[in-house]
Amino acid sequence: MTPANVVTLVRICLVPLFVVAILSPWPEWLGLPQVANNEKSLVAAVIFVVISCTDWLDGYLARSRGEVTNFGKFMDPLADKILVTAALLALIELGTLPSWIVLIILTREFIVSGVRMMAASKGVVIAASWYGKFKTVFQMIAIVLFTVKDSYMVGAVTASFGDALWLVSWAVMIVALVLTIVSMLDYIVKARNLIGLGPRNTERDQRRRAKKAAEQGEAAAGAADVPEAQRAELSPAERASIEPAELAALASAVVEAATTKGVSVATAESLTGGMISAALTAVPRSSAVVRGGVVSYMAEVKEQVLGVAEATIEGDGVVSEQTALSMARGAVEVLDAGIAVAVTGIAGPTGAEPGKPVGTVWMALASKAGERAHRFSFPGNRDEVRLLTVHAALSELLDELKR
Repeated sequence: MTPANVVTLVRICLVPLFVVAILSPWPEWLGLPQVANNEKSLVAAVIFVVISCTDWLDGYLARSRGEVTNFGKFMDPLADKILVTAALLALIELGTLPSWIVLIILTREFIVSGVRMMAASKGVVIAASWYGKFKTVFQMIAIVLFTVKDSYMVGAVTASFGDALWLVSWAVMIVALVLTIVSMLDYIVKARNLIGLGPRNTERDQRRRAKKAAEQGEAAAGAADVPEAQRAELSPAERASIEPAELAALASAVVEAATTKGVSVATAESLTGGMISAALTAVPRSSAVVRGGVVSYMAEVKEQVLGVAEATIEGDGVVSEQTALSMARGAVEVLDAGIAVAVTGIAGPTGAEPGKPVGTVWMALASKAGERAHRFSFPGNRDEVRLLTVHAALSELLDELKR
């Protein structure tokens, strides 16, 4: 029973209050005959807006206090669906909305919920896109507008189009419906392989496996020709930068800067396998700002969890600027973070590609304000490349947070 979860439960308990306010003859019950239908609708709209605002409040409390719970993850979206469904059904009963609109919206919710349940059963999290977020915003606005506006479904059509509020209400609802359908299709496309709509044993997979095997064979042959001792060694400054004490101090500085700025942090890691997130979470009280990390070692995880486009991996490669940027954007979305750092590279001793030798690392930062990416060429063996990547990622985060 964290404060955020209490707010979520209160939001659900307030839904019947909204239904009573919009449907029942409560002015008569309270002996207030002076309250007209228009004023009654306005009261119901205010209650709906207040309940809707608690959605922001519980999210803020959970993130700021580091109290994101499984119960909250389950109940928060459920509370939103209960509120929206109750409002839509009430508007149908009042004759304000036609039932086909509500049917489209509820169908989308059933389909998306089924897709997410299927993905969760296989340990996959499907990143929510901005389509869904904007869909919710437009739905809420449309419900408020229709709540305060009398319906013209019965009456002269010319009178309807002569009313500005009626036109605005329907325009917002149409946008909400379009986003509802688009967001549903977005979920289906992202989960097509999980729900049996994707191709099986495709030529793409065969090409990917053949290419990977060939690259590993070439890299192994090259590594056999160049002894480990002949590879570039770290400079004294580089070696000092990856000492445990130095990395711990840098991670502590990142957590302190994020706390001061009130920004939550997330990671998306490939070659480092969670080392950046481990360094951050080793800092005491880091739970106040560190949202978590996604270890997307395989290309399929980058696609299914972080939303990296298949075309990006096919065209630009796993180790590329576009893949790193997509990983960072995906981490911001999936983990609802203020800023995210992503790394993808070749730690060695095998895996080198033409133009991408061992030690090549692409790093990206993404936030609500913007994004950027850098390419690094690190020396040293596998462990040293990974540690240098951790140091660079923490340094980039700290520089961004101090801006």
